[in-house]
Amino acid sequence: MPLLCNSKFFQYKTINHIKMTTAAQQPLDKNVLTEALIAFSLAIAAAVFIKLPALFGIDLDQNESFYLRNMSFFVLPLLTGYFAWKRKLESRSVIWLALAFVMAAAFANLYPFEQGGDTEALLALHLPIALWLVVGIAFSGGRWNQVSERMDFVRFSGELFIYYVLIALGGGALTGFMALIFGTIGIDIEPFFESWLLPCGVTGAVIIAAWLVEIRNHMAGNFAPVLAKLFSPLFALMLLSFLGTLLFTGNELIMERNVLIAFDLLLVVVLCLLLYSISARDTKAAPGLFDVVQVVLVTSALMADAVALWGISERIAEFGFTPNRVAALGMNLILLVNLAWSAVLYIRFISGKTNFSTLEKWQTDYLPFYAVWAAIVVIIFPLLFGFT
Repeated sequence: MPLLCNSKFFQYKTINHIKMTTAAQQPLDKNVLTEALIAFSLAIAAAVFIKLPALFGIDLDQNESFYLRNMSFFVLPLLTGYFAWKRKLESRSVIWLALAFVMAAAFANLYPFEQGGDTEALLALHLPIALWLVVGIAFSGGRWNQVSERMDFVRFSGELFIYYVLIALGGGALTGFMALIFGTIGIDIEPFFESWLLPCGVTGAVIIAAWLVEIRNHMAGNFAPVLAKLFSPLFALMLLSFLGTLLFTGNELIMERNVLIAFDLLLVVVLCLLLYSISARDTKAAPGLFDVVQVVLVTSALMADAVALWGISERIAEFGFTPNRVAALGMNLILLVNLAWSAVLYIRFISGKTNFSTLEKWQTDYLPFYAVWAAIVVIIFPLLFGFT
């Protein structure tokens, strides 16, 4: 009897704990959304800050000395402000932290350094290390004297580095695909990459990586889908820019062997972004802004796939069938069907005509087709095209 009572009491406590936890998660989600908006706003601000000197004639490629000495000030004050806001630091503490950055900026810019000299290089190397302590004080919420807070900042610094590297790898893949597909229509994006994409991405990614570290406890092992959500808008923007440039310039698409492979890889990456984003989504949640972004991504990928198919067809008509062209043709047709129906289902979901689980089922049901086509290429192609 006592055991039964204890069992019922345990069930009662467990049920109430679940209810309390669920109720507590609702404001937490709102807080995470607010943090996301703040973090992305600060990341955009960092990207804007690093381009502001160019308005005064201080270009990155012609004034490397200035940027070496001041790189820390484009992002670390914003990161400090993020933690000051989140930890609700007192105004007096914020003033002291701001004063530290002002004094550092004075030392960095008022000393008469010889351009390219040793002391200037040493300042550029050590200034971020010194200012990282200022970030740590803001991170600790003014409790830097506590060992646990300092150790938390050490952990944060390590995780920030790891997340930053992951974002950089994703950004590198995005840039590589961008350079390749724009190269197929004779557009050189290297100047844009060097002047805009690289400096803005390097600074803005620090804020985003810090935000990811901060919300890691709420991701519960779903970091890959979070990265997919971060890069989905970027890939959509890249594809739309490519399609718009192709339409505006009227340049001919050059579908050589490496280009065919790269286009297929790009579309596979887009498909992976879609799958990971779907895996992270609550199937019962109402349509939101990110769902619209997903529709834009899928639609732009669908149009890019159609362009690739057109280019492949022209190559086959002009030069005949080869193993690479047929393999690319088959993969693009399979991707076309998947993306087309995914776009239809996503639009129907947003318009309230179907539920999200239908889209989820379609994606999982379609996975075997990729394996079947891969098996055909492995088994049948050598017999059709020979073993050379």
